[in-house]
Amino acid sequence: MGRPNDTVIPAETSWLQNPAAQRVCAAITAAGYQVYFVGGCVRNAILGLSDSDIDMSTNARPEKVIEIAETAGLRAVPTGIEHGTVTVVVDGIPFEITTFRRDVETDGRRAVVAFSDDIKDDARRRDFTMNALYATPEGTVVDPLEGMNDLLARRIRFIEDPDARIREDYLRILRFFRFSAWYADPAEGFDPDALAAIAANTDGLETLSAERVGQEMVKLLGAPDPSPAIAVMRQTGVLPAILPGSDDRMLSILVHMESALGVVADWKRRLALLGGEDPAARLRLSKADAQVLALIREIGFVGPPIKEVSYRYGVAFGQTTVLIRATLAEKMPHQSELETVSNAAAASFPIAARDLMPAYQGPALGKKLKELEQLWINSGFTLSADELLRGA
Repeated sequence: MGRPNDTVIPAETSWLQNPAAQRVCAAITAAGYQVYFVGGCVRNAILGLSDSDIDMSTNARPEKVIEIAETAGLRAVPTGIEHGTVTVVVDGIPFEITTFRRDVETDGRRAVVAFSDDIKDDARRRDFTMNALYATPEGTVVDPLEGMNDLLARRIRFIEDPDARIREDYLRILRFFRFSAWYADPAEGFDPDALAAIAANTDGLETLSAERVGQEMVKLLGAPDPSPAIAVMRQTGVLPAILPGSDDRMLSILVHMESALGVVADWKRRLALLGGEDPAARLRLSKADAQVLALIREIGFVGPPIKEVSYRYGVAFGQTTVLIRATLAEKMPHQSELETVSNAAAASFPIAARDLMPAYQGPALGKKLKELEQLWINSGFTLSADELLRGA
């Protein structure tokens, strides 16, 4: 068993007080087995961050977990039983419970695993030391690989050999940068051993599906400030491998402006600024996200005035246009420009089709409406209905 740490999960942590989760734990421990909360939920609780998914690990084999759950009157679903994962549902809440495992064979995308009774085996097959922390049902932290120091120092470090961890799953390259953007202390810098291993394994990124790469990039670009991580991705050859033709030199300026103006971070805005060759396809974005990205790239950089953009596409798109154009000009926009965005987005065209009938019908009616609307927009939304109709 791993070494108990002096750290105890805060008693008010929601998952520690979750009756459904505790019911699962009680059933497993009553049967004579160990069970631990593991990974993100433990990490975030120690750091005082919002809850992550509740995952559990146990030395009970998957078939035994199913038996224990059913005996306790709980529903068990073998969602990933070949990899040791059983989902136990309590009061409609699903909990993934995975048997301790060790890797037998990996190819950079998937692993063949064998079950283990040793929590250290389970910890060693994880990616970063800060993710190899466990907690008992009572909240006592168990730290098999002494990752607590790294967590408290906000240091992202691969478990044991970085090269071996990366070759087990090349997505860990992108996870390293995503975790760096969300959790690392910028003053710590980036682990040199990790960067050396990453630079030596960028070819492995080609084996990953666009969906997996896209999911990681979306999460990374949504971080408070992803620019240092993105810059190091460029320096190690990762960024050009996944987004050839992209350019991150202006990203830190955009992030600074977002923060200074209190504008909510938007990964699509940041991705549009990065550019590159067909990022929507390379990251396998949804149709809706791809359309927004295309629109930003079409008119966000250079296009109609801010008022018109905001009126036609709404507050969020207007803010994005202000920020991207200001970033390219390297000039901080004034708060009044964001007020202009809000006012323009709320503007209401004072003419309806019925106001032009019967003088105009069919295609001529639609054409006249568009003409008057553009005239109204060009006036700064100041022309009244009477003024517009007099000109009609």
